[in-house]
Amino acid sequence: MTAVKIKNILADIPTQLPKELFTCLLQNEQVQIERIISRGQTSAKDEWYDQASDEWVILLQGEAVLEFSEPQTFKKLQAGDYLLIPAHCKHRVDWTHPAKDSIWLAVHFKATQNTGRSALACFQ
Repeated sequence: MTAVKIKNILADIPTQLPKELFTCLLQNEQVQIERIISRGQTSAKDEWYDQASDEWVILLQGEAVLEFSEPQTFKKLQAGDYLLIPAHCKHRVDWTHPAKDSIWLAVHFKATQNTGRSALACFQ
């Protein structure tokens, strides 16, 4: 029997964070769960995430703004806000608080049939 180890998603955050920190918490063939920590980092203006899997994300702590490409939409997130980003829904991180840690929990899972949902459908 394997011992169960308790970990804390708010632990092990470096004092210096020159770039976003991605930590894989669990991964198998169906799902990947990761912790992302941002402290003022954003995506490059011409950089868009266009993922083959659906992503459910919750902002556990901090503040952030996500930008979606079609139609161009900006969504401000604060602690506790979550959303589903369908596969191939182009998005980027437009802003995160420069003085506070924004801690995300992202759950990536195999896309279901994606029948042309627009970025706006991410929020309906």
